[in-house]
Amino acid sequence: MFKLTSLNLNGIRSATTKGVEAWLEKAKPDCICVQEVKAQAADVVGQFDTLAGLSGHFQYAEKKGYSGVGLYTRHSPSKVVVGFDGGEFDSEGRYVELRFDTPQRKFSVISAYFPSGSSGPERQEAKYRFLDAIYPHLAALKKKREFVLGGDINIAHHNIDLKNWRSNQKNSGFLPEERAWMTRLTTDGGLVDVYRQLHPNTTDDCYTWWSNRGQAYANNVGWRLDYHLATPATAALARSAHIYKGEKFSDHAPLSIDYEMTW
Repeated sequence: MFKLTSLNLNGIRSATTKGVEAWLEKAKPDCICVQEVKAQAADVVGQFDTLAGLSGHFQYAEKKGYSGVGLYTRHSPSKVVVGFDGGEFDSEGRYVELRFDTPQRKFSVISAYFPSGSSGPERQEAKYRFLDAIYPHLAALKKKREFVLGGDINIAHHNIDLKNWRSNQKNSGFLPEERAWMTRLTTDGGLVDVYRQLHPNTTDDCYTWWSNRGQAYANNVGWRLDYHLATPATAALARSAHIYKGEKFSDHAPLSIDYEMTW
């Protein structure tokens, strides 16, 4: 089995003080896609460039203490691809791809952090620009190789993907335009929401993010914002999915999926 985990850390320094490395040593993923590293290279090298025996590869945001993604792996990649648009969103640290190519297979794991639009209209417009840019990139990549994208997508696709869907229909993360984009990606775009393939009807147990306001976590008033999006042949290899809530490393929970792959 190839075990792939995705987790928004909400700061790598914060998450490591809350025990994420000890958990990784027990969970033993082959790769973990991390988002919101909130650190620069100088903060990571020599301290967080390996975790639980996994080697990390990163794209950092130009702005300090902001965004940033990483991919920790137990297997040596044949190539590391940092960034996807060469401009606005690469400067925000939102995409890193590891390629594990053999003569028989071209396969990638991607860690991606989609923008949030919750801070206001300007960031919502940036989110739409990101969606417009990442869609053709993924469509082109799909024609060339198999892949799984693990990441914080910042979109709850369907009503069953968040607790209070009725009151959130005008809020970022559940806007009609965002949900339509997800529908397009998983129909015309040909990618598979792997968790939903395995658990098509799960409601309260599917959440991966909870607001820090009020008692959202205690009352499980959550959203499903973290995904594995895979090419169909790779998605067909998924056997089990698990959202870990035994400990709280950030405002997100780790999503792990086992794929029946040979390395």
